[in-house]
Amino acid sequence: MKMKIMKLNALALAVLATGLISCGKEEVPANPPAPSITVTDSMEIPFSTSHYAFFSFKDSSVVNLGDSASTNWDFGVRLVNIIVNSHASGPGNAGVITQTGVFDTYTTAPTTGYAYDTTTTNLAIDNGLTTGWYNYDDNTHAFSPKAGRFFVMTTADGHYAKMEILSVTYAGFTSQTSPPDSLIYKLRYTYQADGSVNF
Repeated sequence: MKMKIMKLNALALAVLATGLISCGKEEVPANPPAPSITVTDSMEIPFSTSHYAFFSFKDSSVVNLGDSASTNWDFGVRLVNIIVNSHASGPGNAGVITQTGVFDTYTTAPTTGYAYDTTTTNLAIDNGLTTGWYNYDDNTHAFSPKAGRFFVMTTADGHYAKMEILSVTYAGFTSQTSPPDSLIYKLRYTYQADGSVNF
């Protein structure tokens, strides 16, 4: 009987010791969430009305025009017109909420309320001359993003991003009577690779 009690006591001590050791260790998830990535980048696009230049948040790069019918891009730019890869503009699920506020302090993307490119004239991002995302100067013919305005986006493949257009400048602009060769969009964006809504 004594031997049986001793064995039970030894077993209880072993279980207690194991519990104490495991309490001292921090649980590490098997797949820790990927941190969101904030990037300041620029894309130079031709000053042309013929086609859009397409951009991918995931790859931080301009996408080949041959991939325009794919989900490899998230938004496209042509002059001041911006489209997203959804419905009338592409096969993806990209959507946009035009947000006012401070880009840096916006930390959580909503899961609903996004606008889509439902038709070629009803786009998710307002590109209107007076109502759109930019200001236009009649004297210099330059345009600039409206202060305190940025875009919260779902990407073509279902991730979340937020994007702020910092500036738009002309390249190869020699006179007021001829158009520039290209436009340079300077962007800042945060892309969440793990699919969560956290920025």
